[in-house]
Order: sequence, then structure tokens, then C-alpha cells
Amino acid sequence: SRKDNGYQVVLLAKNKKGYHNLAKMSSIAYTEGFYYVPRIDREVIKQYKEDIIVLTGNLYGEVPGKVLNVGENQAEEALLWWKEQFGEDLYVELMRHNQEDEDRVNPVLIDLARKHDVKLVATNNTYYCEQEDANAHDILLCVKDGEKQATPIGRGRGYRYGLPNNEYYFKSGDEMKALFKDLPEAISNVQEVVDKIEPYELARDVLLPAFTIPEEFIVEEDKADGGKRGENAYLKHITYKGAEERYGEITPSIKKRLDFELSVIENTGYPGYFLIVEDFIREARNMDVSVGPGRGSAAGSAVAYCLGITNIDPIKYDLLFERFLNPDRVSMPDIDIDFDDEGRSRVMDYVIKKYGANQVAQIITYGTMAAKSSIRDTARVLDLPLNEADRIAKLIPNTKLAKIFGMDEKEIRSKFRSEEVDKINELLNIAEGDDLEAQTVNQARILEGSVRNTGIHACGVIITPSDITNFVPVSVAKDSDLYVTQFDNSVVESAGLLKMDFLGLKTLTLIKDTVKIVKGRHGIDLDPDNFPLDDEKTYELFQRGETVGIFQYESPGMQKHMKDLKPTVFDDLIAMNALYRPGPMEYIPSFIARKHGDEEIVYDLPAMEEYLKETYGITVYQEQVMLLSQKLAGFTKGEADVLR
Repeated sequence: SRKDNGYQVVLLAKNKKGYHNLAKMSSIAYTEGFYYVPRIDREVIKQYKEDIIVLTGNLYGEVPGKVLNVGENQAEEALLWWKEQFGEDLYVELMRHNQEDEDRVNPVLIDLARKHDVKLVATNNTYYCEQEDANAHDILLCVKDGEKQATPIGRGRGYRYGLPNNEYYFKSGDEMKALFKDLPEAISNVQEVVDKIEPYELARDVLLPAFTIPEEFIVEEDKADGGKRGENAYLKHITYKGAEERYGEITPSIKKRLDFELSVIENTGYPGYFLIVEDFIREARNMDVSVGPGRGSAAGSAVAYCLGITNIDPIKYDLLFERFLNPDRVSMPDIDIDFDDEGRSRVMDYVIKKYGANQVAQIITYGTMAAKSSIRDTARVLDLPLNEADRIAKLIPNTKLAKIFGMDEKEIRSKFRSEEVDKINELLNIAEGDDLEAQTVNQARILEGSVRNTGIHACGVIITPSDITNFVPVSVAKDSDLYVTQFDNSVVESAGLLKMDFLGLKTLTLIKDTVKIVKGRHGIDLDPDNFPLDDEKTYELFQRGETVGIFQYESPGMQKHMKDLKPTVFDDLIAMNALYRPGPMEYIPSFIARKHGDEEIVYDLPAMEEYLKETYGITVYQEQVMLLSQKLAGFTKGEADVLR
């Protein structure tokens, strides 16, 4: 079968409706029309043509392409089809990159446009910003195709793809006017195209998929005004049912905490979020999938604990709900859920079955060229020997080339260790030469940060209220049966999509397997959820630093601190986990010394003792920062959350 590149035609959205039509066409091109490249046919264009402006495209467009390679009559027929569809919103595009093939096509395009009363518009293909970046862009094309830059540009064996010249940069208004001085209308029509476009916002609040609640909780008014009365009532009902199981007796303080959380959830408008998560976590447990006890700020929610979403009692451990949902600031809750490795895909299958495959997608990631890989890729294309490329790459500390080359000598000395400074100076000296090594470094600086490939976000899943292409364009990924959003993590939420993190955790699989092995060998049923937290033999393992295989305690650095700390209570382990990260790490020696009585415990203010006593006077947790700001400075709960 012949590789069909189709034609490249430019479609522009006039307004939000037009944008959604573009998203639909782009999604269809990837999910149904993909063959080497994403493609759509005329039927798709007819279906989604509303509020779209069309430019006939560059030399690969249908009309110019047919002028060059098929015949002028066929090109004229094509132009008439587009005109019939788009009328006044069709423009014939003219480009002048100083190429012989353009000089042949352009006079024919101008004649056709005048004959059929279609306006002209002047454009320039822009593949890089500045003219001097042409070479770096050519290197990028070689990286993509795995070619060497020395291979001549052309078609067939022994040649490679490349642009004919260095005119493909972002030209200024004056440069374009000079290029098209014989066709002033082609310049003034650009403004006409711009004026047809209405500004529109794509950001919106998160839309939750509809969650089916039992009939007795359905409230008629919700249907009329889109309210959440029914969902809130059902959430309250299952929360209190869960609270009876968790706490036995619901004391006034527990009731106060639950009612406070439920009122914040009601005000933020996200009861559905909790219902959706509760549903698939319950289903996961029914399918015998191990579910993590809870990670991150969601562990501060008593409602999540009562619903079985988390397995840690926030009241017992003084965890704050405001850290999870701020009463003063409406933001989407975010619950990270751990499943065992093997069970994660079964939970995903359940979600797909429940909401429909056209409403569930994974999130794309765009991999960019980092400093070292941009050096290695550039070296390969320029044919710099591998050992030299490797030597240069090893001179770069863990930071961006742009950052290193933007610093003066004094800054470099203050930011980097002395052995790194020597390597950086060697790198800067190489860049000042004019040999192949210098060329490699300087071209790599321009390429750094370019998008090199796409992947899939390891754990993010999107669930939408109706067909996902009504909200964002999708594509397909080679190692996933699910759709993949064309938007990455940074924007899916502002586009109004519900994002869930399903993390596959090896540790949960290990625990699950261990329970099975113990049952098989010794006939003893272990229940990890009910292990006592005061088992001396377990603490002895931690004191000896024998923690390989224990999640977040197995690194050599953590083992060393465990031997020094000699933990005796669960709170010691919790504090150590919080301290063992960049920043707070410097307090670890002090924390250990205070625990063993080798350093005096001091409080900056006597009033701080209430919240800092359990951590020997050291502020370890964000919760402590929040509580202290409320106690000492009179902050509200919401302000305290913003502060942290």
C-alpha cells in the first residue's frame, strides 16, 4: 500500500463553536483516519465545517498540490469544492520562500482566485523563530528521522528530508510587506481573517460525570437548576453509615467534624467527586484489589475515612481537613489512590465499563530534550564521535544549559560545588571554539527544551460527563487501548476535566503476596489493616536499619537516620518520613539529638509547646504550620492553608 500523505489544509476556528469542531476533526483524524499521519476526508469536513475559516495551505495543500503535480483543471475543481463549502471564509494562501516550485504555482493560484472571486492572503511557513535558528531546526529534523546532517537533502535512497532554504522563520510585518509589495491585498486580507475571529475562553470549572444515586435521594429541583441537593443528601447518608462502622459511637466532636467537612464539600459543589471515588474503591476491594491506606492531603478528611476511601483516622492523628479542601477557596479535591500493580488495570476496566470507553481517557505527556540528551542527539546528527559526545554530556551538572550559559562566573561559583565549577568552565571553553565540539554545544543550547516525543501520564485518568471529544481533542497511544488527551497534565483540569490519579504500587503487591504465602505455609490469616502499631520486634528492625522493601524507608540515607534515631513509637516513623525530603532534612540531626535528650528542647514562644511537643519543638508538619498560624496570628482555617 502506498504511503498517503494527503493534503495539508489550514483550518482556523472563528469562535468557541469552531474550536469544538476543530477538536472533533482532530480527534477523528487520530482515532479513525490515522495512517502514517492523522487524516480526515471531505465527509468529516462537511460535518464539522461550521464557524471554520479555510486557507488553501502551502505547496502540500490540495489546490497548489494539484497545480504542481496533477493539472490545473483538477486544481480548479478542488478550489470550487472548498468555495462551495466555505464561501467567504475561504482564502487562497500565497507563500514566497524564494523557491522555484512556488514561483510556478503562485501565478496560477492568483489567476484562479481572481477568476472565482476568492480573496488572497499572504503567509509564511514558520518552523523556527529567528532566521539563524534554521540550522538547529535542521538538526532537529535529523534527530526525528535518525539521519546524519551530512546526508544530502532530497528524495530516494541516500538522501534525507530537509527544508529547501532558511526562509522558514517568523517574518516581521515589514519583511512580509516587502515580499508581497506587488499584491498589497494579500497583506491587508490577513487583518480581515483576524477580525473574523472572536476571542473565547476555554477554561471552565470542572465538570463531573453524572453519578447515579438511589431513587429515594433524588430531588426534583436538581433537574431544573442543576443543583446537587440529592448528591449531598446521599453523601451525608453514606458518611454517617460509615461513621457508625468506623467509630461505633458518634460523639458530638466527631459529628461536628463530619458536619463541617460535609458543609465545605457542599459549598465547593463537589459531592459527586466523593461518590465517584467511593464507588470504584469499594468495587476494587470487592474484586480483591489491594487499596493503599491513603496518601497526601486526602488523609485529612474524616468523610473520606468514613467512606472507606482512606484507612487512616484523621481525628486520631490530628490531620486537618483544610489541607485537603480549603473552605475559603473553591478548588477541586485531589485524591491519589494506590492500588496493587496487578489490580490497577482491573479498577480501570471497571471505570471504563461504568462510564463508557468514550468518556475515559489517559493523559498525554510531552517529553522534551533535556541538557544531556540534546548534546547526545546533536552529536549523533553532526557525526561527532560517541566518546567525545559522552565526555561533553558528563560535564553538565543536573541543570539546564540555558541556565549555565546565562550565569556570570560569580554566580556559577556560588551555585555549584567546586568540582562542578571546573566542569562547567571546561564546557564554556568548548562552546567558545569553532570546531565540531563547539558547534555541538551551541546547537544543543538552541534545541534544549524542544518536544522530542509523547508518552502517557503514568497514573492520570480523565472521566468526562459525555463523549470526551466534546471537551478536548484526543489521540491514540501505541501502548494503550484507551484514548489519550491531546492536552497534557498542566491544562486538562483548567479545561474542566475530572482527573483521577490511579497509582500502581509494587509494595501493595508485595504485602498481598506475603499474606498469601504465610497463609499457604503456616495456615495463619494475616490482616495488614489491623497489625498493632506497638510491636517491639518491628521497631527493632527499624532501629537496626533493616528496612529494605519498606516503602519510603529503604534508601541508604533513611537507613542511616533510622539507626541514629532508634524509633520506639509510630510517631517517630511518621516524623522521619516528613523530615526526609529536601529542606527539612537539615533538622534531622537536631530531631534525633532532642529525642535522646542530648539537646535541649526549646520553643520560640511558650504558646508553641501545645502543637510542637510531640516533635520535640521542631516544626515538622504542614499541619503544625497551619495550627500555629491560627493560634498565634489569628488566621482563619482557609488563610492557614494558603500560608502553608
